[in-house]
Amino acid sequence: MSDVLALVEARLRTALGEPDARAAVTFLGTDRIEVLRFLDGGVVRYATLGMSARPMSDPTAVVADPLRGPRAELVLSVRAGRADTDKVLRPLAVLAASPQVEGLVVAPGASLDTGEPLWPGAPFTSVLVAESGGLVEDLELDEPMEPVRFLPLLPMTPNEAAWKRVQGAAALEERWLAHGTDLRDPLRPGVPLG
Repeated sequence: MSDVLALVEARLRTALGEPDARAAVTFLGTDRIEVLRFLDGGVVRYATLGMSARPMSDPTAVVADPLRGPRAELVLSVRAGRADTDKVLRPLAVLAASPQVEGLVVAPGASLDTGEPLWPGAPFTSVLVAESGGLVEDLELDEPMEPVRFLPLLPMTPNEAAWKRVQGAAALEERWLAHGTDLRDPLRPGVPLG
């Protein structure tokens, strides 16, 4: 388990540089989740470390396979200096712990809801999980383990999240693209959904 996390941290450092801060959160009955902060010019990136220690397993499985199953970490990128986004550490850790706590399998296209603003004054209470392989390349592990995928999180307003539930993730992403939405703006308004 710790070997996987050492490889994951090395991959994050290779892709994003040295973290300038890190925080750890432990929830009752779960492994410790860390959130690392990286500064990249005018962008702050937050990456979880710990979610990939165990594979995510089907909640209906009688016994969780200790080796096989999808593994992931979460990455959130926001513009620096526009909001107190460092308060996102706990909500991010909660989302990263959800596979252990709730038996969720986090995959692209999924919505994850925190039930509260991601940071003070944020118009977002949930995120859309995007496809991996962009900012941080997937990390291959020895067989039979699946690769660790670094899944970008795209903050959604409550209206966007409701619209996505009906129309689907691809339709919401197309709408964002069509309106030139800056998904890194921590204070952006919701996209027009009419």
